[in-house]
Amino acid sequence: MKNKKVLVVDDENDFVSFLEAILEEQGLDVITANDGEAGLKKAKSESPDLVLLDVQMPKIDGFDVFRILREDEKTKGIPIIMLTGIEEKIGIGFSKSDMKEFFHEEPQEYLEKPIEPEKVISAVKRVLKI
Repeated sequence: MKNKKVLVVDDENDFVSFLEAILEEQGLDVITANDGEAGLKKAKSESPDLVLLDVQMPKIDGFDVFRILREDEKTKGIPIIMLTGIEEKIGIGFSKSDMKEFFHEEPQEYLEKPIEPEKVISAVKRVLKI
């Protein structure tokens, strides 16, 4: 059985390395992108089983990446876990249901940074059904 492939899209290199390490420990193949534009390209070319997507990024933010992935025939079925530090930075929270209100669809999970490794692993396993 081939390993599940996870695309991590985040502009914080330390956080990407953290996610890469804990996901690879779970036997997952990890590919990364450091901005929304690169994330879109990799989602289309690599066909990952799951995307972990940061909200605040250069070039194209995570909300727009989410919307574009959902509108594209090739990527609309890829599960997405949103990652954000918005609440910590500006004190305003956002949720899956907020995303449904704005985008008419919600991600599979919505996790606030800082994120404990166990929460990420649990969310990934739940979404990938492993």
